[in-house]
Amino acid sequence: MGEPILKLKGVSRSFGDFVAVDRVSLNIRSGSITGLIGPNGAGKSTLFNVIAGDLAPSAGRVVFDEQDISGFASERRFAAGLGRTFQIPRPFKRMSVLENVMLAPLDQDGEGLLAAVLGRARIRAQEAAIRKRALEVLDFVTLHPLADQPAGKISGGQMKLLELARVLMGDPKLILLDEPAAGVNPALTEVLIGKIEELNRDGKTFLIIEHDMDFVMRHCDPVIALAEGCVIFEGTAAEAQSNPVLLDVYLGAPVDA
Repeated sequence: MGEPILKLKGVSRSFGDFVAVDRVSLNIRSGSITGLIGPNGAGKSTLFNVIAGDLAPSAGRVVFDEQDISGFASERRFAAGLGRTFQIPRPFKRMSVLENVMLAPLDQDGEGLLAAVLGRARIRAQEAAIRKRALEVLDFVTLHPLADQPAGKISGGQMKLLELARVLMGDPKLILLDEPAAGVNPALTEVLIGKIEELNRDGKTFLIIEHDMDFVMRHCDPVIALAEGCVIFEGTAAEAQSNPVLLDVYLGAPVDA
């Protein structure tokens, strides 16, 4: 693993008097598949939202690829190479799988007020390039046969793969995955894991929230645990299984690797 690609420096997020994330400082190293675990209400999703730009930090800084992005909107973070998926997929259900993926690239010429000035030929050329790339990404995530299907008609596991496909259209350096295995049948989970590991070998970094401890212990290194908005553990999966504080707060018993 390389140098840290993401640094959180004393990050907090409050909602009124409730502190959901409390002075979290951690580094995510380039090339890692880092697992983020913790009990319900630990602050994992809030922390993800702060990293992705859906929530502003109440205090502290978010540094991505050596740039302070604390004030960046989510779209600007996506453009900088930081992508995320959601625990509950959010496709445009009436649009096709392919159309959903083609929407992902930012600042497409046909969306702006200058579209008529730029000319139809330029817009058609860009659309053709985006379509070609989208089909390549769908082929990678095994959804190419479903390209013309309405996104609302595919399975929950396929929607998780669609979420990943949309993120990949931005060619991100760091991908945040929010419970990728939740509600996914074992066969599609294995497909998803295979794609994550293949992307990781190609240089993509992952930070993954997951409650499936078998998933985390087998595929994530390192592991970070939150409880009550604070980091209570950082280490390897093997160390997590024998850490007394973590076992008491979250796991309850050793998890087989």
